[in-house]
Amino acid sequence: MKPSSLSGLPAGVGDALEAEGVAELYPPQAAAVEAGILEGESLVAAVPTASGKTLIAELAMLSAVERGGKALYIVPLRALASEKKAEFERWEDHGVTVGVSTGNYDSDGEWLATRDIIVATSEKVDSLVRNGAPWIDDLTCVVSDEVHLVDDSHRGPTLEVTLAKLRRVNPGLQTVALSATVGNADVIADWLDAELVESDWRPIDLRVGVHYGNAINFDDGSQREVRVDRGGDQTAALVADALDTEADGQGGSSLVFVNSRRNAESAARRLGEVTASRLTDDERDELRELASELRDVSDTETSTDLASAVEEGAAFHHAGLASEHRSLIEDAFRDRLVKCVCATPTLAAGVNTPARRVIVRDWRRYDGDYGGMKPLDVLEVHQMCGRAGRPGLDPYGEAVLLASSADTMDELFDRYIWAEAEPVRSKLAVEPALRTHVLATVASGFASTREGLLEFLDNTLYATQTDDAGRLESVTDRVLEYLEINGFIEREWSGNRETLTATGIGHTVSRLYLDPMSAATMIDGLREACADGGDDRSADYAFSGTGVEGDGDGIETSEGEGDDGPFGTYSLSDVDAGAETGAGAGGANGESAGEEKTEGAARELTPLGLYHLVSRTPDTYELYLKSGDRETYEELLYEREEELLGDAPSAYDDVNFEDWLASLKTARLLEDWASEVDEDRITERYGVGPGDVRGKVETAEWLLRAAETLARDVEGVDGDAVLAVREARKRVEYGVREELLDLAGVRGIGRKRARRLYEAGIESRVDLREAEKAVVLGALRGRERTAERILEHAGREDPSMEGVRADRSASAAATAGSASDEDGSGQANLGDFG
Repeated sequence: MKPSSLSGLPAGVGDALEAEGVAELYPPQAAAVEAGILEGESLVAAVPTASGKTLIAELAMLSAVERGGKALYIVPLRALASEKKAEFERWEDHGVTVGVSTGNYDSDGEWLATRDIIVATSEKVDSLVRNGAPWIDDLTCVVSDEVHLVDDSHRGPTLEVTLAKLRRVNPGLQTVALSATVGNADVIADWLDAELVESDWRPIDLRVGVHYGNAINFDDGSQREVRVDRGGDQTAALVADALDTEADGQGGSSLVFVNSRRNAESAARRLGEVTASRLTDDERDELRELASELRDVSDTETSTDLASAVEEGAAFHHAGLASEHRSLIEDAFRDRLVKCVCATPTLAAGVNTPARRVIVRDWRRYDGDYGGMKPLDVLEVHQMCGRAGRPGLDPYGEAVLLASSADTMDELFDRYIWAEAEPVRSKLAVEPALRTHVLATVASGFASTREGLLEFLDNTLYATQTDDAGRLESVTDRVLEYLEINGFIEREWSGNRETLTATGIGHTVSRLYLDPMSAATMIDGLREACADGGDDRSADYAFSGTGVEGDGDGIETSEGEGDDGPFGTYSLSDVDAGAETGAGAGGANGESAGEEKTEGAARELTPLGLYHLVSRTPDTYELYLKSGDRETYEELLYEREEELLGDAPSAYDDVNFEDWLASLKTARLLEDWASEVDEDRITERYGVGPGDVRGKVETAEWLLRAAETLARDVEGVDGDAVLAVREARKRVEYGVREELLDLAGVRGIGRKRARRLYEAGIESRVDLREAEKAVVLGALRGRERTAERILEHAGREDPSMEGVRADRSASAAATAGSASDEDGSGQANLGDFG
């Protein structure tokens, strides 16, 4: 089936596809056309990676636009959103406009109404629905990429509910779901009332096998000799073999999957010895330039280690890297400049980084709930294997698992190579997931009665899959009780019908995209701080208990979500007990860990107290409390307990007390960042990567912005509290101390440049408009273009630096000031986000 023969597409699209090299549609694509995708029929495409799923989506969206409609493409990752937007923009030559939206959860994205195709994450789409984006009603086609992620306990419920809402708003909506092969694609198709196209066809051959001894044993019965010297490294031998085997005029790249960040970094260092000897002189020059770019991303050991590995032709990739790190590595790997990438499984989740050979070195990963090293799911390993082989670049792909014995080789064939992927199961019917979605469903007007709410939930995948309707109803009732207790909804009976109405604060919480438990925690903390007496605070707000567990990527964090217990680690009985004792959200579950707080006066709100408050919410991934940390943070707790909002749980209550300390550790990182402690010192002190620091900073800034909004709307919180929250938010946003807030707010300055300007005697944006240009240029280390941009953003009438010579004394003062702070460390560039 030739693209030019297709009807229902914008003029010239078929010819453009053929010009791109798509002479014939792949079999799964042709099957999608036959199933009516160009006529608006819904479809589930369950086909392997690299088998043309994206073109199926494009055909659906372009035909929808040609019919006068609007299309939405939902992705699981922000990075993937940018990638897809760039890919779809080639259709702008055919009159199709494209937009992307991934951030600012409290906006309605009104500008997107002018776009024909919109790319967004599921969380952003959910927030757009909550905020009443008017163009949602105009959608005629929605594509859900990686739809099997409805099985993910953290993000799956949002995708599931969002698709249900979109189909409710637009009854005739064409729904196209894309997935790797899963065990129950037919169930997903039934849920979405869609046709199913299921195939194992791939455009290039994929051979999957296990390396044992001195050979790869493939699934087709063939072998490939890859010798490993006595005491040698299997992975290194396989990477070298791929590089030395020319199949398209050059050797092949390798993607190595390991089970932790630390292992990814150490493997990249070792494999650099393999790749370095196989680089050309031109490649070495290009890699040195790339390494310089990577070092400029952040002043951290991680950045330095990554750059050093890249100079040798290898790299590592994990969630601890800054997004700029990841983007540079992905581009260089796709361009075949970086020969080998060692990655945690995060890279298998949809980002386009295929390789000639995929090596699954580690097929077990630590799982705290499991109590040790747990085998990966079949679907996850299949996703990794699917990265092997690049259409148009590689003549074939190879995916190899590693075994050290014949028995292990047999196990890997049985467990992964011959096995079918697990069925996808909804994770909706647990209270941490339903808490936010029930409130949003009521606040957004999708349900105004209990019966209407249950009827809406009956359109979810969970309802399709379960025979136990009573479980979802029971969990929903407990969530409604929680939301009512915390003042987010009102429930009234009219005859035999129960009416549900979101309160004003409930509407605000939904629009802010907060977990209601996060909102309850912040509201209670702010009320306590403003109360006249230490115990004179509302008892209606439930403590945000969260458990500490691993994120599967070598750094343990706290998700605060689980299948057991109604609300984190606290149940409704705990809320009732708090009401009786007056403990409220911050109430100790037992005796306080320290002395009683002063009663009779409002609490002073400090940045540490506010950072600890937002770190206790389930919307924050806490830092893991490592061995030896308990003593350190207990001491900090006793020293600064007066600043913390709420009483610490009893030290004898191990789970909740350690969670409190883990939140304090997270808050201390944020305080360090807002005190201009060097980024490298922070990553070393807390055992995290620059990407983790940025993630904590962005989450805290978002939650404090939400807390500021709540503080203005909640009775019992005064204006001083609002100002304190705002200052704490700005300090963590800019990464500066109080005296730099005005300067750091000027676009293009950031934390390092703000400190240099301040030390040179320029303390505000007014000073910037009036200061000697030579002083400004000296403080900015002679960078004329940077100085001109900053002066322009500060509102200076004549920002030109032509003919200006930098003041050396200003440069010396700026350098001395930026290299010294009370922590004995300099500034870092992660704060210079702009």
